[in-house]
Amino acid sequence: SGKQTLKIFDGNDAVKRNQFRLISVPRIAKNEEVVEAALRAYYVNDDQQEYELQTFTQQALLSDDVINRNDAAEDSNLGSIFRESVPEAWIIRAKPKDEEVIRIYPAWLKVGMAFVSLRVNKDSTAQTVIKEVLPLLGRQTECFQNFKLVEVLMGSKQVQRMVLDNQELILNRLKDIRKTSIRQMNQTRFYIVENSKSIVRVNLFVGGLPSQLSPAEYTNILKDELAIKTNVVSVSHVYQAQGAVVLEVSCFSEAERIYMLVKDTTVNDKPLHAVVIPEVVASKIPQNCCPLLVFVNPKSGGLKGRDLLYSFRKLLNPHQVFELTNGGPLPGFHTFSKVPSFRVLVCGGDGTVGWVLGALEEIRHKLVCSEPSVAILPLGTGNDLGRVLRWGAGYSGEDPYSILVSVDEADDVLMDRWTILLDAEEPAEGAENGVAEPEPPKIVQMNNYCGLGIDAELSLDFHHAREEEPGKFNSRFRNKGVYVKVGLQKISHTRNLHKDIKLQVDQHEVELPSIEGLIFINIPSWGSGADLWGSESDNRFEKPRIDDGLLEVVGVTGVVHMGQVQGGFRSGIRIAQGSYFRVTLLKPIPVQVDGEPWIQAPGQIIISAAGPKVHMLKKSKQKQKKTGS
Repeated sequence: SGKQTLKIFDGNDAVKRNQFRLISVPRIAKNEEVVEAALRAYYVNDDQQEYELQTFTQQALLSDDVINRNDAAEDSNLGSIFRESVPEAWIIRAKPKDEEVIRIYPAWLKVGMAFVSLRVNKDSTAQTVIKEVLPLLGRQTECFQNFKLVEVLMGSKQVQRMVLDNQELILNRLKDIRKTSIRQMNQTRFYIVENSKSIVRVNLFVGGLPSQLSPAEYTNILKDELAIKTNVVSVSHVYQAQGAVVLEVSCFSEAERIYMLVKDTTVNDKPLHAVVIPEVVASKIPQNCCPLLVFVNPKSGGLKGRDLLYSFRKLLNPHQVFELTNGGPLPGFHTFSKVPSFRVLVCGGDGTVGWVLGALEEIRHKLVCSEPSVAILPLGTGNDLGRVLRWGAGYSGEDPYSILVSVDEADDVLMDRWTILLDAEEPAEGAENGVAEPEPPKIVQMNNYCGLGIDAELSLDFHHAREEEPGKFNSRFRNKGVYVKVGLQKISHTRNLHKDIKLQVDQHEVELPSIEGLIFINIPSWGSGADLWGSESDNRFEKPRIDDGLLEVVGVTGVVHMGQVQGGFRSGIRIAQGSYFRVTLLKPIPVQVDGEPWIQAPGQIIISAAGPKVHMLKKSKQKQKKTGS
């Protein structure tokens, strides 16, 4: 056939495991071409002149005799390595060196310097390397005996660390690693690490507890339910409003026992959950350093969230990437509570973004950086906030690294948030369908929009359909199809919403036109990108902005009108613009806030600004050109 297939082992470990890779080369291939193909099979990009092939025999593993075909006589080098009875298996070996340059990585954060390069020879030991590296890292005044050299193998499944003896010869160590596996050498780094006394301290976040209790009451609950040992376990932080505590455990086995027991424990019929959280030493973070806190909802975006979770944990320190289904946003914010400056990336739909912003609002008084800027990677169905901030209609498989670059280059903008007080009460004059017992008042936060009537009714039907068959709602396209189907079923229905509610804007009564839906909008995107307010100029109202402290109130006449708005053929009926709203419900009405729908009993709904504006990150229109190298 003109070609031959060879088995290639990358070292003794591969031979013992019988794990080889196949290469196909022409029968007339030169020696260096075969070496190059063998290295390429193992994704090794080093200079092929530094390697040679050794015939595979059992004796080859015991002997250092190498068939150095690259250094053969010139006439034989021009010919093929294949002769009659050529072995079908070969081992890649590194040629011995008298000296080489290695990279030494500092085990502490040093902005602008990932590693230093150092030339080592046959006399270089781990101790001499430490002595030479310290001045290069600006720590020449410190005693070399306070440091150690650590060999770190970063494999695909685990990370292995080994402290090198001070008298270990570095070239011999490199030779041993390469003899074991050429590929393993490419996955090995050398770190210089400060000696420190090992202190066992595991931080466990425990959530799902009753809210608004004292530290002593939480400790008693944990004693009763988890039998914690107070001599090695203490409550270091309490989040009363959220019903959560952080435990500091000074014994690994006790921490493991508590972690496993929490999974099967309920308090007041509510399951507890535990998250092991890392400790960020804020004092060691350099000035002008703004790390990224990443939240990922793995259930969003048809499993794309799960892939992004893995990708970001590879690209970043995995301790700065949090899975929202495991304890929500609070463990992440607690971990970063002492960081002087950081940004947030939320990977999920509009509901996920609202969840994180709500948690931030509740805990901001406990953060050193009380107003971190928030970026969005949209994974949901509507993604209206992501559209407004230029992050797109939805994630479609972009390179996660390019997303991180976009977050780094994004512009900081302010956005209003709104508080909605829902105060149900017995309907006046014994209106039909009234509730016997008024519901207790509740407060929800709004970022995008709040809808009453037909808009909320469609959301509620979609919500019920998704709860019945969640497995069918795994793509944005299918979700929108269900929305259309639900809408078509409502076309013939007639509602007179304007007769069932009263609206007051900034203390003034507003007469409502004949409508079936009333929508309060904070951002210029509704129902997956539609412009409900419209772009026409109007002397009665100011031009809407997301940071103007105003909400726009719009009406829709029915399902057909909503479809025309989403198709871009019409806009909604402009009704009002203001900063304080009171809506009186005369009968039970469907209500939705940022896509979360329910039936609201008769009573009052009050909408007002929610504290300080939130800092968001808006994707730049053009990528900024980084200056410098």
